[in-house]
Amino acid sequence: MKFQIKRERLLASTMIAGFALAGLAAPAMAQTTPEPAQPEQASQVSDIVVTGSRIRQPNLTTTSPVTQVTGEDIDVQGVTRVEDLVTQLPQAFAAQNSTVSNGASGTATVSLRNLGSSRTLVLIDGKRMGYGSPQDDAADLNQIPGQMVERAEVLTGGASAVYGSDAIAGVVNFIMRRDFEGIEIDAQYGFNQHNNDYDGVGNLRNVIAGRAATNPANFKLPDDNVTTGFSREVNVLMGVNAPDDKGNITLYAGYRKNNKVLGRDYDYASCSLQAPTVGNPQDFRCGGSGTSFPGQFTDFTNFAYTVDAAGNFIPYVAARDAYNFGPSNYYQRPDERYTLGAFGHYDVHDKVELYTQLMFSDYSTLAQIAPSGNFFGEFSNGFRTTDGSSTIACNNPLLSAQQRTAIACTAADIAAGVDKSMYIGRRNVEGGGRQSDIRFQSYRGVVGARGDLNDAWSYDLTAQYSRAQFTNIYRNEFSNTRLARALDVVTDPVTGQPVCSSVVAGIDADCVPYNIFKSGGVTQAALDYLQVPLVATGWTTQQVVSGSLTADLGVYGVKSPWATRGVQAAFGAEYRRDGLDLTPDVSFTSGDGAGQGGATTGINGANQVYDVFAEAQIPIAEGMAFADQLSVDLAYRHSEYELGGGTDSWKFGADWAPISSVRFRASAQRAVRAPNVIELFTAQSFNLFDLDADPCDKNEAATYAGDAACIGSNPWQVTLAEATSPGISSPAGQYNFLQGGNTALTPEESDTLTFGVVFTPEFLPGFNLTVDYFDIQIENLISSIGAQNSLDACYGSGLAAACANIQRNANGQLWIGTGNVVDLNTNIGGLSTSGVDVAANYNLDLADFGWDRAGTLGFALVGTWLNSLETDTGLGFSNSVYDCAGFFANQCGVPNPEWRHRFRVDWGTPIEGLNVNATWRYYGGAEIAVLGLDGSLNNSPAIRIDREFDAMNYIDLAATWQARDNVSVRAGVNNVFDIDPPLSTSVGTTGNNNTYPQLYNAMGRYIFFGVTANF
Repeated sequence: MKFQIKRERLLASTMIAGFALAGLAAPAMAQTTPEPAQPEQASQVSDIVVTGSRIRQPNLTTTSPVTQVTGEDIDVQGVTRVEDLVTQLPQAFAAQNSTVSNGASGTATVSLRNLGSSRTLVLIDGKRMGYGSPQDDAADLNQIPGQMVERAEVLTGGASAVYGSDAIAGVVNFIMRRDFEGIEIDAQYGFNQHNNDYDGVGNLRNVIAGRAATNPANFKLPDDNVTTGFSREVNVLMGVNAPDDKGNITLYAGYRKNNKVLGRDYDYASCSLQAPTVGNPQDFRCGGSGTSFPGQFTDFTNFAYTVDAAGNFIPYVAARDAYNFGPSNYYQRPDERYTLGAFGHYDVHDKVELYTQLMFSDYSTLAQIAPSGNFFGEFSNGFRTTDGSSTIACNNPLLSAQQRTAIACTAADIAAGVDKSMYIGRRNVEGGGRQSDIRFQSYRGVVGARGDLNDAWSYDLTAQYSRAQFTNIYRNEFSNTRLARALDVVTDPVTGQPVCSSVVAGIDADCVPYNIFKSGGVTQAALDYLQVPLVATGWTTQQVVSGSLTADLGVYGVKSPWATRGVQAAFGAEYRRDGLDLTPDVSFTSGDGAGQGGATTGINGANQVYDVFAEAQIPIAEGMAFADQLSVDLAYRHSEYELGGGTDSWKFGADWAPISSVRFRASAQRAVRAPNVIELFTAQSFNLFDLDADPCDKNEAATYAGDAACIGSNPWQVTLAEATSPGISSPAGQYNFLQGGNTALTPEESDTLTFGVVFTPEFLPGFNLTVDYFDIQIENLISSIGAQNSLDACYGSGLAAACANIQRNANGQLWIGTGNVVDLNTNIGGLSTSGVDVAANYNLDLADFGWDRAGTLGFALVGTWLNSLETDTGLGFSNSVYDCAGFFANQCGVPNPEWRHRFRVDWGTPIEGLNVNATWRYYGGAEIAVLGLDGSLNNSPAIRIDREFDAMNYIDLAATWQARDNVSVRAGVNNVFDIDPPLSTSVGTTGNNNTYPQLYNAMGRYIFFGVTANF
């Protein structure tokens, strides 16, 4: 109730502020990059501002390629999340989004060119957004109200000279609706529908059915028809113009709710896949985690048991008993969002326009993964050990006589209470899945003044502030401290009943025995004791003050003798401060959460920067033979960081149209990105990385690095017994690494080269084509070497420095207790990418072809050929440089198809107001990345049926109908043919439930209905 009251007060205060500033408000200068028009139309277009520049210009194309999606695209795709629309563009890749559950930050981010979301700058009307979370160094697209978006312009390639740090990969600029008048109400409802009839590789359905016969509690085929993931959204806009059209204020409010989608609802996600066996290469296997239910009890050498219904230890068989963790994972996180804000502007003087943007969002989401439990914790006599051992006393009253005999407890051992080695992997199925309840309250305010001082000079002064308040409550988690005590049980000398030894010793009077040694032995009282909430709170802030002047120097005669327009210039200064704080509670910071993979430590810090910048656009020739237009663009920015020192970025661009229908463009840019506060200040803590198998596991012949590299007495090596142990490789494919910040980081630099052609032929009205080559080279990359790269460098190339980063526990493991790979932030060699973007549009009236009543057709294609996506770890070996173009998993993460496109056909039917469109989304094939010593990645065993992902084709259909003058309705189906996603056993924590739902349609068809009413 208190939270609800607080929320209502916040909403009310934002609304009041919006009305109070109505007379002073305006969004920043609308920026546009419409599709190239016919040359004769160009002279009719007034000067505009294009994303990537502060200078107004008449040209409808830029020296750097810009792609856009519009508000109409939002309607016809039925998206309730703007990031889902942006990431359909082939230049954009999803980072954090609603399909991420394990490791979810709760934010929605975008990664241009797959260079990382921290290298993609997000703007609203040309103004920077702040970091969305103290755990994610990128803007949160959940804050953007979709109904207010007129279009989103995506400029790829460095733009640091214009916008400052973070624009290494490019810019996503959301242009908001301006001068809206009236009331608009928009509502939409949607859901996912899927037919469970997976017919891809691996004979999967029969495999699941077979496992269900032997372990029905763990495996089950879902219903043949599934309808899930219901979504609903309502938005209201209210706009009014001032008298004499001197200003406008537009208020918006919205509500959105999306339901959860569970992996258990889909046949291809209802079991956790493992690679096929050598003897049966055509079938997947349903694998899972050794942390199982009703449990695995092992010393990793002599025995491994589980518990049967009678309470006896029987041999643990992974093929039968491994825990199927996939069904509990959320394929789509449930979320709820409230948005409220105001955009406005007012001309208080012929030289002064005041403007403002006021935004508030309240967002909450729930991430769920498989239940917590005892993940083979290192416990002995009620305490976590530091030597890697884990024991149980032979006189523990929870053990049955049969169980004592199984672990070789003699009568003398029982009498003396001798400890026997035992590691326990047991899921808290009784308590349910681990849930991360993430909440944000985000505020953003922009105020400014702009205007024309005279015919030559104009100005823009802006101040902005943003804050994101963060809360994470982690539920259904076990306390390691309490777990150790609840398993250290003795016989009460008074009652004769089992009791925690910590109770007898007077250490912990609340302790309740955790009886996992018999069926139904876990009580609610034990769960109440063991389960503890983990809480972290924090915030991010950003303050920006900037001022710029633009000048038309042609007024003073500064222009080329061959051009009609004069030199255009802009220059200014900017101050920015980014700060954040993350304060976890003691359960987080101590690493007491059993299923956390390590401690979550606090972070507090800030960085500030002072910038000066300048731009110039120089028309050289216009309207001449072989130079219908010739101009160059220049930009420069110098930045002084409080932490990171000084940097310089620049741009040189050229635009040449020899004739009106052909335009060549090229640009060379130096962009910089200073280390952000998360990279600088994150405290050291454990996290998880994905790995198919430990390279020192002799049971994994395909990946075993060899005796000479692995077996020995050095800390990074293992004994022969450990190398042959079934416990050296994590059954879930997840291992510990030690992460952390570094205040000695230096800025990274990138050089971007683009050149292309724009073709608008006069002989084919309505057609245009752009082809652009891009090459981005980042040096001194702020990253980490990568835990898997350290393993490869040590065991494959013998690099001593890499071996020193490998810290195995006493049993040789990297996935239990203290075992980890050190992988702190540093400046590594670099990251680069190159390829070609293609965009084409063609609009025609079918009446021109003799079909008088056939309507109109529009065709639009945007595609990207990825030539390279190359990482250089800087270690200096042949395999220190590898190219992820066309690969996925392991070092490459999300698939990087060599060709991606989106092709849309729009039909304006002869029925008045009815438009129908179809969209073809294509993702090229990809191969699993297995790094060889020569740097090649195509080294996966041929036996793997998931070695390659086939190309994926999705068809979306939608229709809009203007039912009345003020009412339009829409409906559509995305993934019409319900295409199953490609599957792999190696997606790890980068993907989810055997695939990559952030790229592929993993939840079947999406069906939506919507209505918009204007008053």
